[in-house]
Amino acid sequence: MGRHGRFLASVLASVLAGTLAAGAVRAADFQAGLSAYTAGDFATALAEWQPLAEAGDAVAQFNLGVMHQFAKGIAQDDAAAVHWYALAAAQGYAMAQSSLGVMHDFGLGTASNDAEAARWYALAAAQGVAKAQNNLGLLHETGRGVPQDLAEAERLYRLAADQGYAKGQLNLGRLHEAGRGLPKDFAEARRLYLLAAAQGDAEAQFLLGAMHDAGRGVTQDFAEAARLYRLAADQGNAEAQFNLGAMHEAGEGVAKDPAEAARWYRLAVAEGHARAMTNLGVLHAAGRGVAQDEAEAVRLYAMAARLGNATAQGNLSGKYERGEGVAADPVTALVWAILGAEGGNPRAIAARDRLAAMLPEAEAAKARRRADDCLASGYTACN
Repeated sequence: MGRHGRFLASVLASVLAGTLAAGAVRAADFQAGLSAYTAGDFATALAEWQPLAEAGDAVAQFNLGVMHQFAKGIAQDDAAAVHWYALAAAQGYAMAQSSLGVMHDFGLGTASNDAEAARWYALAAAQGVAKAQNNLGLLHETGRGVPQDLAEAERLYRLAADQGYAKGQLNLGRLHEAGRGLPKDFAEARRLYLLAAAQGDAEAQFLLGAMHDAGRGVTQDFAEAARLYRLAADQGNAEAQFNLGAMHEAGEGVAKDPAEAARWYRLAVAEGHARAMTNLGVLHAAGRGVAQDEAEAVRLYAMAARLGNATAQGNLSGKYERGEGVAADPVTALVWAILGAEGGNPRAIAARDRLAAMLPEAEAAKARRRADDCLASGYTACN
């Protein structure tokens, strides 16, 4: 899942807790709305909260923003969500400030604006909202909307992590594992990943699996790596799906099973994972675990090649050169060989040199122009 999906899920998960705390001090109509909301009667909740929101009640305004953003009893409308979040945020309501930061961060219902996202996150973070502390930490880590500052990112992640916020634990663990802005410390990274993984965080499960897979900071243990990858893969983590597929293909930590490898690769392909596309293409070309299908192999290689995968580019070049699953076309073969060579693929380098020497100079020059156009377009114009 991308940043967008992860943050939206975290916003929705925090809504009920925030409204429950506020509901204890609200009037009967607010309580009626809260009772209806928790019972799934969103139409009644909306009817109770709308007048309060229009009268200036910050929590009701925030709740209306949530209902608009997540289509709870009303049509999904990010712009309306921004409107209500902004009204509540202007009154200092921390959850609304955090949510408004998310909307600016991802350009939901308003133009994407990193600086504005950072401003709202900072206001919510100062009030102790762990999600805002984590999100502001991400902006400082990457230098989006604020100066890049790894020490500040660490401080913010730690504040969120100390509150038990899984993403804060995950991100602080990443800094420790990579030694970014602080000494490299695999043991501390593992400790933090374990805390986040215990809360079901898929990325933490994946990173723990990767540590066991590589023997990084722990004893290498393919079976434990596969177990952790499976937890993350079952939640849709594409990297974990790919790695689990590769382990089934190689028989590392799990039974060797190319059909099971193909199944995991397909799931990762659906998430846009280029290496999974390439590996699944190899299985189709060889007929291992799947029906042999050269045309499907070409289709998968082409998808990955247009995502910049140098291995797929070299494989696609070979298919065009030999006419396997596609009409033979040495010029197009040279195009993809040039692109794969640019990515450092040794087989593509050899194919590039062989095809360039074999083709008439005019045809080779045409291939070079096509490759240049493809690169310049970011792989959108690769005819």
